[in-house]
Amino acid sequence: VMAMTALFRGKKGQEIQVKQSSVPTPPLHQEEDDEDDLLRGSEPIRRNSRFYRSMRKKRNREKSSSYQQNSKIIGIYFFFWLLPLGVATADQPVWLSAYLAWQKIYAGCPSRSHSPSSVRGGAWATTGESRLRGAMEGLRERTENCSLQDNESLVCNVGAIFSGCLYQEYRDSSKKQEVEQRRQCEGTAAQAPALQLQLRSHTRSLSLWQNLPAVQESGLLTHLPQKEVILQEAIFELVTSEASYYKSLELLETHFLRNPSLFSTLSHSDMHFLFSNIEDVIKASERFLMDLEHRIEESILISDVCDIVHHHAANYFSVFITYVINQGYQEKSYRRILQENGPFREIMSQLENHPRVRGLSFTSFLILPFQRITRLKLLVQNILKKVEENSEREMNAVKAHKELEQIVKECNEGVRKMNRTEELIGIEKTLEFKSKSVPVISHSRWLLKKGEVLQMAGPKNTRTLRSKKLYQPIYLFLFNNLLLITKHSSSNEKFQVLDSCSRSMLRTEDMDDQGQMLACVFVLKLLENQEERTVSYMMKTSCMSDKLRWIYALTPNLRTRFLSASAHQTDCPQVQCIQSYSSQEPDELSIEMADVLQVLEKTEDGWILGERLHDGERGWFPCRVVEGILNFELRAQNLRECQRIQLAQGGASRGRRTHKQSKPTWSSESHQE
Repeated sequence: VMAMTALFRGKKGQEIQVKQSSVPTPPLHQEEDDEDDLLRGSEPIRRNSRFYRSMRKKRNREKSSSYQQNSKIIGIYFFFWLLPLGVATADQPVWLSAYLAWQKIYAGCPSRSHSPSSVRGGAWATTGESRLRGAMEGLRERTENCSLQDNESLVCNVGAIFSGCLYQEYRDSSKKQEVEQRRQCEGTAAQAPALQLQLRSHTRSLSLWQNLPAVQESGLLTHLPQKEVILQEAIFELVTSEASYYKSLELLETHFLRNPSLFSTLSHSDMHFLFSNIEDVIKASERFLMDLEHRIEESILISDVCDIVHHHAANYFSVFITYVINQGYQEKSYRRILQENGPFREIMSQLENHPRVRGLSFTSFLILPFQRITRLKLLVQNILKKVEENSEREMNAVKAHKELEQIVKECNEGVRKMNRTEELIGIEKTLEFKSKSVPVISHSRWLLKKGEVLQMAGPKNTRTLRSKKLYQPIYLFLFNNLLLITKHSSSNEKFQVLDSCSRSMLRTEDMDDQGQMLACVFVLKLLENQEERTVSYMMKTSCMSDKLRWIYALTPNLRTRFLSASAHQTDCPQVQCIQSYSSQEPDELSIEMADVLQVLEKTEDGWILGERLHDGERGWFPCRVVEGILNFELRAQNLRECQRIQLAQGGASRGRRTHKQSKPTWSSESHQE
């Protein structure tokens, strides 16, 4: 027994000595194919961080059987290690005393809340009390959730947010805070840095860098410039939101993807359609969050995170493109399975009503990757607005922003391409050509607008104008390079093509100055139709906004009522979105809460043609979902920030002036509605 004890102690001492003498210092960014290697030592991160503990729990669940076997072996070794510390009495031999001590320690280790003095006596009251207590304290420190030092670190503050808030909740509160901040700034002369800090501290104090105990105790806030504090807040928001995002992804994986009851109701193909490559997306988030945690551990004053964002966007974030492109099939498959698979529908209802998901739907978890990649671009953009000019941090932010912008662009284009092809195939099946057939399906063609209008025969007098026979319903299909004028067939199932024209050969004329009777009327001129003739049509719409939307779609180069955003005039109206809106027509724009837009046109019946500042997308949306930005200084600041981003990127054009009147940017919000 003594030989075994000495051997065990010798191995334990060698192991501790090796750990103390050899501290691995690998580079921060390594491209390992094996995720386990990445999480077990290739990254110099704090092993007690909340994120790493979450990862460790997941590994332990996957290897629970081997862990139970190893714990038995460790328990036996521990018993022999305690054997020399046992005390022989008249009532019990040495081995029994050691066994009772082992049983108290191994089967019921006291929690960290108990001090050493509170557990004196019993197993602790032996001749080797101090040595055993030291060993057990070390064991507890290695296995407890978080050390006292970690509770005061930045990582544990990120962990607090990570453990308490799902990304859907975090995202909504962040956008509401942005809207409220602009509202309060309306009453000030300018948006001073001090006011920004005051507003943010009032709304979300738990997630502010300046409110962390470690930051306040360091004394940094007394001499740090306010601009630097605001920059630190922008950086810290990126980190905390990523932690919250990973928590939601982990819940999607553990609560839905790994649920055995749900898995048993689905075929392998349906599982693939529903979850796509979500596991690859989760791995990318794990790598990203680990690097972010390592960076904020280096110093209380966070140096930069945009270099990490650029590295991961360039090397790992391509998985987002695949996931988002497949999301169209994902939604269709989910609706089909809900209708056809009764057991799946029942289990899904139970999972969605579970307290863990906090009333959120399954689809709100499926759209997380696209929501995150678009939000991440805006967070980097926010950092870019605040860093000092011509600095290394500005260069890193520019590179990260460009990389993320390219990913978002490919996501949008991938979704658009699929939707456009399906839409063209469906339209071509409904068309009947009387004379000259026009090929509709083309890789360079997509639908801009469709709908019914009334064709007027050309009134000779007021009496003719009031006649109902004057109006003939026709149906227009407007593509990016073609216009088809059709009417319903006798069966009302197809459309007969009456005329066609290239979009570049279209001209419009508004008739609102001809009297109240012609207020909703405009003239459409085809300079060269399918018969190579010039033809004019007098069209009447149901309302003023419908007329203006058709005029702008048919002839997009027509000057609007307000100056174009390209002029960058501060007197051009601006609005901010206060309620997310999903486009219902191809010429509409999906907007999200806190988006800032330039107003290009506004109708009397409640529609606005706007251009979103951060990406230049244009489209129509209802007035009820936005509110005006009246403060002159605030509008000027929004334009300055927009120009700052363009200048920082070397004046590279992002397509703001080469807009095709294409289908507006695909928005994840539409999938929630």
